Amino acid sequence: MEPRNLLFSPSILGGNFSRAAAELGEIASSGADYVHLDVMDGSFVPEITFGRKFIGDLRPLSDLVFDVHLMVNRPEDKVRAFADAGAGIITVHAESTDHIVRVLSLIKELGCECGIALNPGTSVNFIEAALPFADYITVMTVNPGWGGQKFIPECLKKIEALDYLRRTEGYRYLIEADGGVSLDTIGPLYKAGMDIAITGSAFFRESDKAQFLDRMREKAEEWL
Repeated sequence: MEPRNLLFSPSILGGNFSRAAAELGEIASSGADYVHLDVMDGSFVPEITFGRKFIGDLRPLSDLVFDVHLMVNRPEDKVRAFADAGAGIITVHAESTDHIVRVLSLIKELGCECGIALNPGTSVNFIEAALPFADYITVMTVNPGWGGQKFIPECLKKIEALDYLRRTEGYRYLIEADGGVSLDTIGPLYKAGMDIAITGSAFFRESDKAQFLDRMREKAEEWL
């Protein structure tokens, strides 16, 4: 099997917010493809992180695509603010709204690409009707709310199912994996069909981040 292009979206959540500007630079110099920004509201998930001002302040400091992950209730009320702040991709949770297709359409109207995130306990069937409208599907491989959690291997089946539907139905979405993505888990994730690795704690632990991403690619391709 030929290797697929593997993309990386390091998450600021895994770093130190007090030096966010410097860490944004480290993400860029590592050769990553996106910057992942987890917005948590303290309601949909237990923690609170940051809002549109934080993202707007960082936006002039990087040319990378800002991959904004809204872990918030009623995202339809908030997507415009994050589009205005500089998001390139806005992902919302299927569990956070009763009107997922409407929210995806609004995100596209605002000039961003759109994504759907799925918690570990949510099945692919729950969003199957919305798949044609999404540019990205984010499979949470930990329970959302904080970084550094242990990878949930049962979520691999969900990635396999999404990859199968993409191939058989002709969908064009990319599949992201978010949570516990490391040198130990990148191989099975890539084999299952993941396109974009969201890595936080594992990325920021490394002193040579470019070398770390190279090692991640090597580990992934060993599983083909």
